[in-house]
Formats: sequence, C-alpha cells, structure tokens
Amino acid sequence: MNVMPDITPVDLSDDNSFKDGFPHGFFRWLRENDPVHWHAPTPVSPDGEGFWVISRYDDIMEVLRTPEIYSSDTGGDRRGGGTTMKDERAAGKILNYPDDPHHRVLRGLVNKGFTNQVIGELEVELRRRANLLIDDFPLDGPFDFVPRFSRELPLQAICIVLGVPQDDRVQLCEWIDKGLEADSPNVMAKEYYLQIRDYAGGIIAEKRRNPQDDILSKIVQSRLDEEDGRALTDEELINFFVLLFPAGAETTRSAIGGGMRALIEHPDLLQQLRDDPELVKGAVEEFVRWMTPSIYKRRTVIQDTELRGTALKRGDKVTIWEMSANRDGEMFDDPFTFDITRRPNRHIGFGFGAHVCLGAALARLEIKIAIEELLRRVAHFELTGPAQWVPNNRLLGLRNLQLTVTMKEQRA
Repeated sequence: MNVMPDITPVDLSDDNSFKDGFPHGFFRWLRENDPVHWHAPTPVSPDGEGFWVISRYDDIMEVLRTPEIYSSDTGGDRRGGGTTMKDERAAGKILNYPDDPHHRVLRGLVNKGFTNQVIGELEVELRRRANLLIDDFPLDGPFDFVPRFSRELPLQAICIVLGVPQDDRVQLCEWIDKGLEADSPNVMAKEYYLQIRDYAGGIIAEKRRNPQDDILSKIVQSRLDEEDGRALTDEELINFFVLLFPAGAETTRSAIGGGMRALIEHPDLLQQLRDDPELVKGAVEEFVRWMTPSIYKRRTVIQDTELRGTALKRGDKVTIWEMSANRDGEMFDDPFTFDITRRPNRHIGFGFGAHVCLGAALARLEIKIAIEELLRRVAHFELTGPAQWVPNNRLLGLRNLQLTVTMKEQRA
C-alpha cells in the first residue's frame, strides 16, 4: 500500500465524507497511485473491518466479470455478506446478493415486469405525469426542483410498476430519505428500514388476496422452478420490496437532478439539445455516467487471488467504486467534462454483468422523458443556489436544487 503524502485520506465508511458530494480528488489520487488500496478500519467502519478499495475501470470490470472469485453473496467463514460494506444476514435472500444459479432464478421472476415492452407501455402515462408536475412549477420565484420533479417522477413510476398506491408514496419517500440521511453503518438506518419492511409485509399480504397486473403481484404468485416449484417466502418477498422500491425511487432521482444541474450549468449543451432532439439518447447516458447514483458495490473474495499484483485473501471485503470508474481517464476522454455528445460512453452507472441494474430500461425512459418534457415546456432555467447533497456513501444524490424557470407557454 502506498502512503499518501499529497492528499488527505478519506474515510469511505463515513457518510459525512460525502456531504459535499463524491470525493473525486481522493479517488483520482487512488487511480494514479494506489488503485488496489487497503482501507484500514476506522471507528465507524461496519463490522469493525477494513476493506479493499478498487478505483480503476479495468480492475472493477475484472471483479464484476469473475463472480467465481468475487462473490456478491459471501465468502470465507463469514456468516453474512452482500453488496454493502456491512455484512448482512440476508445475504443470499435478496435479489442482488446471491450468485448464480440462484440469482438467475430470482432475477428471472422480476425480469418479467421489466421487459422493454412493459416499460415502453408506461411512456404515455409517465409523460402525462411529468407534464402535471411541470404544470405545478412556481413562476414567481425559486423552488426546489428535487421534491417537485426529480424525486417525484421516479417515485410515481416505481409505484405504478410495483402496484403501490400513489397515496402511500409520500410516507415511503419520507422513510427512505430519513433512513439515508441518518447516521448509521447501514445504507439505510435500521429504524426506517424496519418501517419499510412492515409496510412491505402489509402490501404483500394484499397482493396475495387481490393480485393485480403489477410486478409485485406477479412475484407474489410466482414459483421457484429450481426448488420444486415452491412459492417465495414472506421474508424473500419483503426483501424484494425493500430492494426494489428504494432503488427505483432514489437512483433515478439522482440522475435526473444532478444531470439537469449539469445541463443548466452548460447552456451551450442545453441549446444543442433544443436544436437537435437526436442528442437526447446520448444525454441520458451522460446523465447516468455523470451522477452514477449507486457509487459503489461490495464483493467478498471466495478464494485467495491477486489483483494488479496485490494479494487478496479469502473472506476479504472488496469495494468497487463505479463513480471512480466513470471518471477514469484511461477509459474516458476528458472524464471530468460533462459531454452529452460523448462517443463511446461505456459507463457502468447501471453496473455490469449478472447483477446489472434490472431497472435500467425504466430509468432510461424516465430520464429521457424528463429531458424532453422539461426542454419542451421550459424556455429558461436559472440556478439560484448551491446544490446540497444527501450524505450517503452508497446512494449519493442531491438533497435539493434551487432554481427558477420561465415557461414557454401559459398553462392550460
């Protein structure tokens, strides 16, 4: 491990290290000097353990491509595991934790509700909802774009997809926000996590009694072919919900909010988008690369190995920082430049491999609709204050974004 004479080390297990956004300067140093970095345990490190920090694009891809060495479930003699710094006893029972073949079976259940056809059928409804949100933009002064649009559109979308009553979204969002901002070794503080679990238990029971045409109903009614056709347990179903709802609501919120901020800060690019709607597809991908809403994931070493000449031992925690990969100058030209015309743009903002984000198509649709409808309806955007960040080392995004707008047309 290299010493750090030129930069102050950052405690990556401390959410407060992210209160001003992602520590890009620290990760730039890691990529250049110590790309396989040992992060010694600190007073707030989950489980009191240190962990490896992988910062370069190519190394992160190697980890993601070799699940036979780097497990998303567990490894060594651990009683837990998972994809966050803290060992979770639910490892192996949540969609993004198991390795194949069990992961493939679980994912197959959910994929039925996230096909391109299913997502495409949502477009008209999501455009309608986006325009209703734009209709409510205040015209007499600054307002916070996050609760009025970038959080609200994905929240309404995931409620539709999962079959959650829209009236419940505000309470669920409050639990998620408070859970992410609370001081906790977990991604979400336990108090709010348990409230979401209690809610999940109730809605799952309702889907058993009265199934509808939504993903959650389909999952509740599904059978696991690999295990003699058994139904999913309540615990497995609750774990599904606790993963899918926050992931669907929070990650796209980050991409829309942070991406629009970057676009407003680059009026030349904003005008390019207005002049050439064909650029929207590239803008969507750059929004995701720029924000990388889920900034790291964790794997556990199954067998002793080496990465870039560094020995990793069975049972070691390995964290892979996708935000760092998406700023790697070896992969991206001018990686710290926001560029909607970037070609190619091989970002890993949705992950890679077997555990790639299953909601990527939905997220892309939401971002596309947001860009198109905002630019169609709004003549001018102006930022009126500094952005504030949610202090969370896993799901990093804007807490608020103050701006004013001038509309192109009067409301109907």
